[in-house]
Order: sequence, then C-alpha cells, then structure tokens
Amino acid sequence: MPPTSTVKRDRFYHARGSGRHASVLPGTRAAPHPDHPAVIMAGSGETVSHGDLEKGSARLARWLVEHGLAPGDGIALLADNSARLFEVYWAALRCGLVLTAVNHHLTAAEVAYIVRDCGAKALVVAGSLGPLAEAVGAEVPEVGLRLAYGGPVKGFADYDAALDGVADTPLADEPAGAVMLYSSGTTGRPKGVRPPMPKRRIDDPESRSPFAVLYGFTPETVYLSPGPLYHAAPLRFSTLVQELGGTVVVMERFDAEGALAAIQRYRATHSQWVPTMFVRMLKLPPEVRERYDVSSMRVAVHAAAPCPVDVKRAMIDWWGPVICEYYAATESVGITFLDSAQWLEHPGSVGRAGLGEVRIADPDTGELLPAGRVGTVYFERHDGPLFTYHNDPEKTRASRHPEHDDWGTTGDLGYLDDDGFLYITGRIKEQYKLENGKYVAPAPLEEKLTLSPFIAQVMLHGADKPYNVAIIVPNMQNAKDIAQDQKKLREVIAAELDKYSSDWKSYERVKKFMLADEEFTQANDMLTPTLKVKRRNVIKKYGADLDKLYS
Repeated sequence: MPPTSTVKRDRFYHARGSGRHASVLPGTRAAPHPDHPAVIMAGSGETVSHGDLEKGSARLARWLVEHGLAPGDGIALLADNSARLFEVYWAALRCGLVLTAVNHHLTAAEVAYIVRDCGAKALVVAGSLGPLAEAVGAEVPEVGLRLAYGGPVKGFADYDAALDGVADTPLADEPAGAVMLYSSGTTGRPKGVRPPMPKRRIDDPESRSPFAVLYGFTPETVYLSPGPLYHAAPLRFSTLVQELGGTVVVMERFDAEGALAAIQRYRATHSQWVPTMFVRMLKLPPEVRERYDVSSMRVAVHAAAPCPVDVKRAMIDWWGPVICEYYAATESVGITFLDSAQWLEHPGSVGRAGLGEVRIADPDTGELLPAGRVGTVYFERHDGPLFTYHNDPEKTRASRHPEHDDWGTTGDLGYLDDDGFLYITGRIKEQYKLENGKYVAPAPLEEKLTLSPFIAQVMLHGADKPYNVAIIVPNMQNAKDIAQDQKKLREVIAAELDKYSSDWKSYERVKKFMLADEEFTQANDMLTPTLKVKRRNVIKKYGADLDKLYS
C-alpha cells in the first residue's frame, strides 16, 4: 500500500453478543480479507497484510517446533520497532511458547541476564541491532536456536534462509502461548512477570478483553502505536487490535510532530500515549499543531504514569472528549478505567475498577482504610491465579496482602474518593523522602513544570535532603533572546518555577535550581525510550553541582 494512503476499512468476521470473540489472526484461517493491513510502519509505509502475517507466523512456528521447542518453552526477542516483530510474536503464541520481548536499550550483559532468566531456548534478533545482538549471543552460548532478520549478525542464522522451504500452513495442534515481560528493574535486576499459561488452542473463542469492549476495537480500528513494542502496553494493545482484525500503525520512534502527521496520514482511530508524549505535542508551536487533522481519533488512551491535571485538561481542550485513561501494570494485577467526562468530574483520578476490586490498606499494618486515606493500592481478584515474579518467590510474596492471597499490588500508593474513584499519590519505587519525612512523587511535578514555554526538561532532586532542587534544561528556542544573559535567563526560569508550582504543597516547591549544560537524550543515556529521565545517570553527572545547592 502506498505510504500516503489511508487504511481501507474492510469488515472481518467478528463474533458479537456473547462476550466472547473468535480471533481472525493466526490459527483460525477464517479471515475473509487477507489483504487487509495488519501492520504499517508509520515512517516507511512498509505494510504487512493479515494474510502474510498468518503465513509468516505459521512458517516460523513450524520451524520452531521442528527444531524441538515444546509448549511452555521460552523464546526471547531482541528487536526495535519493526513489522517482522509481530511475525515472531504470533509464531510463539500459536505453538504454545512463552515469549519475552527484551528492551534493546539495555547493555549486552543486562539483555543476556534476561535471556538466561526467562529460560529461552531460542533467540530471535533484529539485524539493525547487530553489535548488541552479537555481544548478547556471545554471552548466552547455551541458547542453541538463533535467528537474525533484517541483516546479518555473527553467530546467528539468517531468518529468511533458515525458513526457506518451510511450509506456511498451520500446525495440526496450536496450543496458545503466553507473554512474559520484565519489570523495569529500577530497584534492582528486572523481574519477569509470568502469567498463568492459557489452557486453550490459539483459535478457541475466549472472553473478550475489557479493553476491546470499552474502547471499541473492531476490524475497522486503525491503532497508532508510538511507543517501543518491548513494553507491555504497546505490545498488548497492538496485538489485540491485530487479533480482532484491525490495523496497527507503528512509529519507528516517537516524534511529536511525526505522531500528528501519522494520525492524519493513516486516519488513525485509536492510539496510546504516556503523559510525556502529551507534553511534547502540546509544546509544539500553534501553527504546527494546527497543521494536522486529528479528527479521525475516537479514543486516545494514556497510562504508564499519572498525568498532570493541566496537561490532561489541555489535551481534552485540543482533541476533544476522546482522552481515556487506565491504570494497570505489567503484572496485570487489576485495571481502572476513566473517560474524559468522568475525569472532568474527578480531575486527577485514574478511574474506577474495571478488573478486580480496589482495596486501600495501611502500608505497615495491612489494615483496610476508608475513603480519603492514603495507603497501598491492592486489587482483589477472584477470577483466577494472580501473577508471579519468575524465579523470585520472595518478591511474589511481597506483592500479596499479608492476610489475603487474592489481593495483589505493585507497590503504588493512593486513595479512593467517596464515589470509588482511585487517585495515585505516588509510586513507591518512583518517589523519594525528604529530610523532614515527607514523600515527594517527582514525575507529575516535573511534567507540570515542562508546560512552561521556557523549560524543556527538568528533574527534581531531594532524597534525604532538606528541600527540593531542580536541574533544568531551558527551552533555548523560546529563550534565544536572553540565552546569552545568564542572569536574565535565571530570572525568567525562577519566575516560571513560581508560576507553575503555585498550587503545590510547600514541601514540594523548588527552593534552588541549576541549569544543565546539555539536553537529556537517549544518546547521552539521560533519557529512556519512553522519555523518562534516568535519574541515577543525571545525578551521577551533576552530583557535585547538586550538593552545592544545599550549601
């Protein structure tokens, strides 16, 4: 399909009314329109149809089984955003394997740890990651089955050559596989979140996903995925849309204007974001934002981190009441949902429970707390076993309530209002404690400050300190008239800090700040692929300068 084309909305077989759906992707052979796009790469326009995805995944699944892999075995995938990634995903799931997609921004040693820990018996890599993939391969000699697509990698067989001549017809038996992704590892080594293995064939009807029902995913859906596909949400949403016969438009990497262009170019109907992406798009010049037609967007979902109230209100004002939010985690312990209308009545909330029942408990005693009291957020589940952390029974036990095995948590803090809406006040692993004992959740505060036209990036700091300080990257485009006058620049930044933190608690306010000497980027290892600041790396570089702010 030409890159400038919009997606033709073909209608597929779709079971309705029963609360269960039949997949139109791998394992069914029931899709009546195999030429309909399953994935389009937003930048290049490369397109893979549902028919080609069906055949390609069937071929790889057959090759894996013929080379000795059995249901329950692990397969690791090290790849950047690409169309071929979905072929590997569906091949694993249609022959009962457990797929682990690995963050390609990790070091070779970190990737090798995950490959070993997940028990991978096969490793598939993208040729575009050649040096990293080669180094990983050298560290995991025990993994015998190795394939590289999109370019040669030393120590790996060529994907296309290895599969040449393998039949693209489905296996006689196609047990459903599963996905085991790894936590970020911000407080130690990453931990695999292992779900229960499904007890069905890949083409057996299953209960419809609550996301599919709530957000109206259908064969006509055109879903824009701007995030890295090794993350849980982009991968799960993209493959859910494909499973229902829709089209996924994948951005090779996020770019604010590029995202708007992709919405217009492909007439995207659904999308998913993180708050930082909203901020980047909101900070585009008005003439750039107005250049693109986003009226095709029916549902724009955001998650991953609390969204500052001002940011979300600005997005609703711009895109209309299509902004939806959910609160969940890689662990799939539970879900809350919230649409624009509900959020306007409960600003700051992440919604009401849609999967599981929210329980707020005292972090120390485990006592159930009433509405309005902040505590550990648990989800009570009665619909099957909860997740486990792979090879880490101690962490698994710590994720359960001390008196209720069917209550699970990821360690977030929050409270319920009188209407049952949940508010997240901090993520234990992403907050710090000041010298006075007050806890600060920096991420939403930083997002608020970056709404300033003069602040491009910011990181708050104050762990075990008497007050908060900030490292600020000025927006030099907007400050170009005063960039050479450091005194004036600092005066403007100080005024912006006061303006955008006027509604903060007194202990959250920034007392002093410093200006960074370079932008936070992925290239200098200060920024993650999801645009989060790598705090440890920033502190490592600017530690001495930060200490001076407390003298």
